[in-house]
Amino acid sequence: MDHDRLALTLRRLALEAGATIMQIYEARDFEVRAKADASPVTEADEAADALIAAGLAAAFPGVLVVTEEQAATHAEHADTFLIVDPLDGTKEFVQRRGDFTVNIAYVEGGVPIRGVVYAPARGRLFYTDAAGRSVEEAGPHDPDTPGEIRPLFVAKPDNAALRVVASKSHRDQATDDYIARYDVAEFASAGSSLKFCLVASGEADLYPRLGRTMEWDTAAADAVLRGAGGRMLRFDDHGPFTYGKPGYENPFFIACAPGVELQPAG
Repeated sequence: MDHDRLALTLRRLALEAGATIMQIYEARDFEVRAKADASPVTEADEAADALIAAGLAAAFPGVLVVTEEQAATHAEHADTFLIVDPLDGTKEFVQRRGDFTVNIAYVEGGVPIRGVVYAPARGRLFYTDAAGRSVEEAGPHDPDTPGEIRPLFVAKPDNAALRVVASKSHRDQATDDYIARYDVAEFASAGSSLKFCLVASGEADLYPRLGRTMEWDTAAADAVLRGAGGRMLRFDDHGPFTYGKPGYENPFFIACAPGVELQPAG
């Protein structure tokens, strides 16, 4: 894989998809339907998906592209693949809360080694560069001309005063009970894959997720987290978190900065 071309292509497609999403988001009204699993889908999800899928197929012919919105791809598997969530945080989008993201990742050998996360309504763009280092790019986010970047590094956590982030739309009692085992100084709620990026940028130390997610929900932001020195672990045994699993379904997980003294699952 040509990682220079990969980084530029993922960045460009995420920005183009974000522009398409914002056109629909800023309209007076848009269509919302329920998928087979009862989760919402909008015309923005589908338009962004079509744009990204076509762009990846053209740029990387022969590489498997798995996307949330194309169910037929969920039965395909390969050691190397691209995985897409064209609009993570559809509930945030529908409620016009802004915490939604475009996510594209490249996976090799079970590890997401490159990724881009773009939050168009928040004006935040996170990605791994050609060398796998994570950065945040300042605006104006021209698809063809990268702007000023700053490297991302996870913070050194203070276990007596941790900063925790959790889901805005998917909080439950089990998550709250687990977080209560830590000494928490700051707590924030955020939507979509932005939670990973807050850990990657040093704005939070710990993000536990005790709920159902799919690989397209996490892969891109996981790549950004890892590229910033962070950790993505299974919740049950704190073992390695891998990709390319049957059905692309994730176990519960913990995303954190190294140095967080993790509490056991039980």
